[in-house]
Amino acid sequence: MNTARIVVLTIAVGAGGLAAWLASGSDRKPQSAPVAQMQTVDVLVAKADIPLGKTLSASDLQWQTWPADAASASFVRRDSRPDATQKLDGAAIARSPFVTGEPIRDSKLVMAGNAGFMAAVLPAGMRAISTEISPETGAGGFILPNDRVDVILSRREKNPDQNNGETAVSETILTNVRVLAIDQTPREKEGQNTVLGKTATLELKPEQAEMLARARQTGTLSLALRSLADANAPVADNDDNGRRESINVVRYGVATKATARQ
Repeated sequence: MNTARIVVLTIAVGAGGLAAWLASGSDRKPQSAPVAQMQTVDVLVAKADIPLGKTLSASDLQWQTWPADAASASFVRRDSRPDATQKLDGAAIARSPFVTGEPIRDSKLVMAGNAGFMAAVLPAGMRAISTEISPETGAGGFILPNDRVDVILSRREKNPDQNNGETAVSETILTNVRVLAIDQTPREKEGQNTVLGKTATLELKPEQAEMLARARQTGTLSLALRSLADANAPVADNDDNGRRESINVVRYGVATKATARQ
């Protein structure tokens, strides 16, 4: 075999081997760069729409996984408050409405006993007004928040039939109104039988609040506790159209006159 053929054959074999090597290398997939693992955190969100003024329950809330970078510091997070659902259940009121899936934020809630609680629990159009009470004028301390009461005004008036004499007059000026709080106790505590306080906060209409403010300047106010059976009784308008009847009351031998509303 001459030299020329050997050279050609060598070149051909080398070219074939190079082609085979290049072909085998092209089948290998390039190694992908490692993907960074996304950091997540569990955030407490509204399971359904929560309207303004609604008391939150555990069924209104659920934990949802959020990217850690997107979770604001104002959100309620499981890593810092794992018992948030239990603590908010029945104890928090929505100061602003929540939509489904919206993260729960403390700035949109108000807790029982905190500032803003009373404004959150007041129905639309109603007013909260406080009046001084004592064990004698507050049913001996047995009136609790959410009870229903009548407000009685007692005052002394001059009796024209007696020289420099006075007559004790009493009348019910408000009926079947709800007690919101006794002092700073906005709701009945478990096992609590009495609340001895110096003020009672009542839920009234604007015109009733004005009437109560005037009445405080003219005499002594007493709260008469109503039966639970009367809780659904119609609430009187408490205007001055009702007929009053005067009755004589003899106490310790002294005759006085009282006024009863019919």
